[in-house]
Amino acid sequence: MRGNVDSELMEVGAHEQSRKRRPPKMYLISTDLKVQDQLEGTIRLQRGNICQEQSRGDHPWVKVLDNDIMVKIERKFLLEIPTDLVGLLEPVSDPETRLKLLSNPGKLQTLAASPIGAPLWVQTGQLDELSEAELKYIGPLTRGSSAVFFGVQLKGSAAGKGVSNGSFKGNRLFICPEACALFVPVSHIRLRQWHRSNGSDAHDRARERDNNHRSSGGGNNQSSNGQHSSSDRPNHHQQHSRHISFAQHHPVSLHQPHALGILPRTAESAPIASQIQVQFRGPASPLPFQIGQRVCFPLEDTIERGEVRFCGALPGRSSSGLYVGVLLDAPAGNWDGHYKGEKLCHLPSPLYGLLLPVTKVSSEPKSLRHNPPSQISKPILKPLPPPVAKSGPASPPPSALKVALMPPTKQAVKPPPLPPPKPINKPLPPVPPPKPRTPTSPTATDLLQHTNGVHGPPSPLRSPDYGDAAGENGEVGPEGELEVGSMVEVNDPPLFGVIRWIGRIIGISEPVAGIELDQELSAGTDGSYLGERHFRCPANKGLFVKLRNCRRDSRFPAPETPVNQVERCNSIAFAEWGSERVEEHTPPVDGDEARNLYHGWKRGIQGHLNSCYLDATLFSLFSNCSSADWVLFWPSDPETDQSCSQAQDLLRCEIVNPLRRFGYVCASKTMALRRLLEAENSDTGFTNQEKDPEEFLNKLFQLLRVEPLLKIRSMTHQPQECHLYQLFPPSLPPSPSSPLLLSPIDSPIPLSSPSSSRMRVASVQALLESSFLHAGLKFVEAPSSLLLLMPRFGKDFKMFDAILPTLSLDITDLLDDTLRQCSICQAVAEWECLQCYEDPDITPGHLKQYCQTCNTQVHSHKKRASHNPAKVGVPGGPWTGPLHCTRQRMSLFAVTCIETSHYVSFVKHGPLPTDWLFFDSMADREGGENGFNIPQVKACPEVGRYLSLSEEELSRVDPASLRESVRRLLCDSYMCLYHSPELSLYK
Repeated sequence: MRGNVDSELMEVGAHEQSRKRRPPKMYLISTDLKVQDQLEGTIRLQRGNICQEQSRGDHPWVKVLDNDIMVKIERKFLLEIPTDLVGLLEPVSDPETRLKLLSNPGKLQTLAASPIGAPLWVQTGQLDELSEAELKYIGPLTRGSSAVFFGVQLKGSAAGKGVSNGSFKGNRLFICPEACALFVPVSHIRLRQWHRSNGSDAHDRARERDNNHRSSGGGNNQSSNGQHSSSDRPNHHQQHSRHISFAQHHPVSLHQPHALGILPRTAESAPIASQIQVQFRGPASPLPFQIGQRVCFPLEDTIERGEVRFCGALPGRSSSGLYVGVLLDAPAGNWDGHYKGEKLCHLPSPLYGLLLPVTKVSSEPKSLRHNPPSQISKPILKPLPPPVAKSGPASPPPSALKVALMPPTKQAVKPPPLPPPKPINKPLPPVPPPKPRTPTSPTATDLLQHTNGVHGPPSPLRSPDYGDAAGENGEVGPEGELEVGSMVEVNDPPLFGVIRWIGRIIGISEPVAGIELDQELSAGTDGSYLGERHFRCPANKGLFVKLRNCRRDSRFPAPETPVNQVERCNSIAFAEWGSERVEEHTPPVDGDEARNLYHGWKRGIQGHLNSCYLDATLFSLFSNCSSADWVLFWPSDPETDQSCSQAQDLLRCEIVNPLRRFGYVCASKTMALRRLLEAENSDTGFTNQEKDPEEFLNKLFQLLRVEPLLKIRSMTHQPQECHLYQLFPPSLPPSPSSPLLLSPIDSPIPLSSPSSSRMRVASVQALLESSFLHAGLKFVEAPSSLLLLMPRFGKDFKMFDAILPTLSLDITDLLDDTLRQCSICQAVAEWECLQCYEDPDITPGHLKQYCQTCNTQVHSHKKRASHNPAKVGVPGGPWTGPLHCTRQRMSLFAVTCIETSHYVSFVKHGPLPTDWLFFDSMADREGGENGFNIPQVKACPEVGRYLSLSEEELSRVDPASLRESVRRLLCDSYMCLYHSPELSLYK
């Protein structure tokens, strides 16, 4: 019998090891589905949605990556994606295109195996516009990502229409000229074949487009071209037609019924009536808009913009055409995402939603996405093509040599120097930084809500509107970093060469450059001037010119110079992302008003240069809570303590007040605070290195000269003062073997059955009591704010799978010199016992304190004879009978979390359990390496459901069912912030 058990355990262990090694399977949903959820209602899943397996069985849990939700789906509705094709399909945004691509795996493998340098057609426009390109890179764009993108260099007429020089978010993937690189999914590329028999490349390209439009029915779906192979392959049209026919008529014939019932989202969900059916959606024209696509439309006398959240026919009104549900940038809507009781999409507020006929909506122009509103109407100067040396005789025209320094001779008179050649497009004069806008005078293109600074993506670091180090004629002077070895050009038409010497020559008041030319020149030298040798080169290839007349060789892109990000943050480069100063004190708002103020992109505090530790901490402290406002008004002397007054003024008027009034603060303001911290602490890391929230808060409070938040006393020491407290885990983690209560049948959260694989969960309440009890600590006085650091031992050594932030933290029994209740009879407690804390017979894991009578009875048992109860102080007295007093509680108002060295925060913005916001100061990035972080705040009401659970209930939650936001809050919590609003008034 023992041998059978051991063999079974070995098989289970082997299965677990293989499961850990096996990557999760990926699927495409084969048909449109409706999934019923207790909280969200009816959830629509679109055929072609990509999902990741979270559990096995006939009804596995899957995570739908398109909308980040966890659902249970019958396996017959899932099409497994081969492992080698998962990365190719993941970045394809259109679900229908994914299904079509999966129907032809051979084509995907061919494209993935394309050699570097292969000629391609690349889709670059909304109407299947194909451009010439060359393959430069295949692989993920960021570390840890599995999505495979194709990096291409645009060629021909498409050159200059790209987005970078081969870099993505600061990581150089390949090298090409500026604005010539694109990163596209497999759906946007086609192999381009070269044919000598064709009359020209233009003819080949035209035939390629014709085949593309014929095979796609003349549609204009921007992702459809990813389905076509090269038009020059044998029998291409026949093969392609067969693929389309398969995708339209029999895409998933083995798995699709004609009709199916609504699937319950959880195993505990009540069955749905069989009368409710979902008809399988047959072949249809490609949808004109994709989920997440930016669009615009006229509304009254303005143009509104937003993001597509729904596109399709309305339930029961398929004959009325297509409709588009839009999440607006501004609160000008009146739609909540539902139609006739059925949820079409999720919207944070009806003020930000609109449902419109598809005919009234158009794609947002690229210029609106990449240019600030104030510059949309400006003409954009295209850069001149680099000049090319003309073939001809070795000696250029005489006029071209007049800039060169010619040694004086008796036979010829020195010709007068000509002015430097003028460029065709003269640079525009520098533009002063835009003046801050007042909230009472927004422009027509601004958001309708209050904004702080200009809305929209930033201008590039160097634009035609801003002056640079070039002179009036576009020539680079000595400060242009030309040096010996630089490749340059002079004159017009240009002469190309390399600088071999820089110095002074008698009779010339300016620095002179000695250049070795690429070609011989009849007036050239061998590196000598007036009989004095300055460098050596072949005869007739040496030329001496004034250094200011040298330009970098335009045949090659200018080398990238490192950017001082600290200086740049405080420069004109951040002008379009600026935020205003607000002098008057601004209290925080709450409820719907807070959600409307903060929700969206470019909301919260902008991140920059490893600032997430500071951004998340300040947003947690001040965005929706006033308990820490006293530090903004702590008295200081501007004359004797200038840095303290400056920091307080900066924090109050440049960060906190603007954040609460406009919902946004730019990175330049926080960088100024980081500079002050760096100067005060002689620590060069505050402006550019990663820090922790506790280090930042300790240094900030020291700079502000405020009194400590906490006063804590141990049994044998004097009271100690501090700003934060580090929680220590109990000696033993909670045992998962305790009896379990059955979950209610209508529980909105899927609970697992009792098993040994449950999550190890600890609450903040239990961690705080255990830390204080085992260290013999007490609060000297009740704090107004309590900042608690969670126990962490690294990603691979966490003691708990999840830490539950207690919504209402009871600190009554942790206060020194205060009345406490007996744990048994509620009389005044006089004794406290550490050994009874883990006693399994008396509510283990809770503080044990007894009156005189109960202490004698409890410790008279032989099991507790070795306990050593300690006497606790009782103020006043004597006391008799039950004690009736108000418990001292503190409320949770924010949680700061960390994942892979990146800090984010969850903030409670109202009294309802669902009033939670998620903030990330670096949610996205605009402009590559030297771009701008874009902060984002979004509502996350789902976390409220889990915070209301007990430790026991949370330990039974299926980890695979946790949404991303919930997982980050429970599994990656770093610091929990509590406050007592009543005590804060005394501060």
